[in-house]
Amino acid sequence: MKISERARRIEPFYVMEVAKAAQAMAAGAAQSGRPMIYLNIGEPDFTAPPLVQEAASRAIRDGLSQYTPAVGLPELREHISQWYRQRFAVNVPASRIVVTAGASAALQLACLALIESGDEILMPDPSYPCNRHFVSAADGKAVLIPTTAEERFQLSADKVARAWNDKTRGVLLASPSNPTGTSIAPDELRRIHEVVSAKGGVTLIDEIYLGLSHDAQFGQSALAIDDQIISINSFSKYFNMTGWRLGWLVVPENLVPVIERLAQNLFICPSTISQYAALACFEADSLAQYERRRAEFKARRDYFIPALNALGFTVPVMPDGAFYAWADCTAACDKLKISGSWDLAFELMTRAHVAVTPGRDFGTADTARFIRFSTANAMAQLREAVSRLQTLLA
Repeated sequence: MKISERARRIEPFYVMEVAKAAQAMAAGAAQSGRPMIYLNIGEPDFTAPPLVQEAASRAIRDGLSQYTPAVGLPELREHISQWYRQRFAVNVPASRIVVTAGASAALQLACLALIESGDEILMPDPSYPCNRHFVSAADGKAVLIPTTAEERFQLSADKVARAWNDKTRGVLLASPSNPTGTSIAPDELRRIHEVVSAKGGVTLIDEIYLGLSHDAQFGQSALAIDDQIISINSFSKYFNMTGWRLGWLVVPENLVPVIERLAQNLFICPSTISQYAALACFEADSLAQYERRRAEFKARRDYFIPALNALGFTVPVMPDGAFYAWADCTAACDKLKISGSWDLAFELMTRAHVAVTPGRDFGTADTARFIRFSTANAMAQLREAVSRLQTLLA
């Protein structure tokens, strides 16, 4: 059977390939008395709060399972709008919000609506691998621009201006970023958007970790800049609903009918049960619980990053959000006589029973010497992981 060129262009998602290897080793690890510790997947160990779970059960019990509008329940769009006003002091009309089947669907819809065959989208290197594959699936080309720790592993307006050519359609950014947990300074983001707008391009920004910002300097939505920014968000991370597959997209008013038409044909609508459940995310008790959990994520970061640095896994930029550590593993590789982060990841799984993600997923700019740790795990697991790594490297 002939496979499409589009499908052949999509590389494996190495995060999940490593996860499969970790699962295969897990049984042996458990028998040894040291169960595998999974610091490889960016998934909160918290689940949806009680009110959210109760809302889902109530929707099922009441038979609220028919299709919703393709752009989502009007009540949910309004709740998201109110959240922007209350949390970020940004006025985002509900009419500009499109509820989607996860942030992945939001990115796919945005790329299909805006990218023509051959268009180029500028992205930082390192960056989340699936984002560039959404561009590729729309027959565009992701152009990865190497970034440095001094730039917080983010693009600058100057780099965007220098990289722009006749094929460039826009930029796809992430703030806070996966894998680095770093954000773009608001003033720099505004300058980037000015460069893009002057070229007639589009600014897309992945803000799925915005709710998990730990620094007021960076914890601001790009939507405050103007109504031409396209923002992708999700209920997975801050709202702890990873498997519920629910997200949203904020677009200019004139793009809503285009996105709606695509969504009708590709998805019909997001999960109805998930949407009714998500209404409860914005209850006062749920929001208070999310803020307590955000404080716990910060406490984990504040413990784990210094511990990694002490072990020689140098984190060159302190993450200001999300739950990741982008660590230079050169010293560990030298000590264990290993060539790079890919081999080191398997060494850590085999000998320490700690699963991590090697840098190759996230780009090509020096990523072979970096490993991504997830700090979404409980503090006890993080402490045990540090102990195991310390023993291995001693």
